[in-house]
Amino acid sequence: MNQKITSKGVSVFYGDKQALFDIDLNIAEKQVTAMIGPSGCGKSTFLRCLNRMNDVIDICRVQGSIEMDGQNIYDKSVDVVQLREKVGMVFQKPNPFPKSIYENVSYGPTIHGIAKDKNHMDEIVENSLKQAALWDEVKDRLDEPGTGLSGGQQQRLCIARAISINPEVILMDEPCSALDPIATAKIETLIDELKSLYTIAIVTHSMSQAARVSQYTGFFHLGKLIEFNTTDKIFKNPDNKMTQDYITGRFG
Repeated sequence: MNQKITSKGVSVFYGDKQALFDIDLNIAEKQVTAMIGPSGCGKSTFLRCLNRMNDVIDICRVQGSIEMDGQNIYDKSVDVVQLREKVGMVFQKPNPFPKSIYENVSYGPTIHGIAKDKNHMDEIVENSLKQAALWDEVKDRLDEPGTGLSGGQQQRLCIARAISINPEVILMDEPCSALDPIATAKIETLIDELKSLYTIAIVTHSMSQAARVSQYTGFFHLGKLIEFNTTDKIFKNPDNKMTQDYITGRFG
């Protein structure tokens, strides 16, 4: 299995408080890797290390190494803007820009200078919305505001926005926690389809979701990675009693 991202000894500090302890976790290329664990256990903190979102927090310090395709993403020579072009992110709450549906998707390609002309941009917008399984629902109202869509549609719009700059990795931080079961099912189907094109890392508080969508799962607790393995092994036959207890609902 090709590893897209390799993390070794990753520790994160917010000022004096340590949030992550010595995490070794690899993310396989074109597979879905899920991170599960109780609230506040460090899974979102770890996810944000992968595109250096923690850089925006002044008091945050990251130690250890995270390599993507063999390059240390924390190296001084790395351009964070280019890194985030390769590593897209979808957040917990759908957060479309207060612009039209079209502009939501064209925003990234515009800033990164990806589109050659208007026709090329139209094509990028259409393809991104198709990949996000949203095109048929919005193709006749691309000029309407993205904020006017339902929650599930807004989240798919945010996925289309992430895809529009043709990233290699998509990070998803509890992408369904604000959605109803039907919208959630659509996003899960979508994640399954997208993994043939992108490497996906997802933080989820829903164990059943992790079991459905991922091939690999890491279980976090109090800032430590307790166990990491294939999703099948983690859910059916974990090595660690703590993992077993969490999955069977004895704590969490």
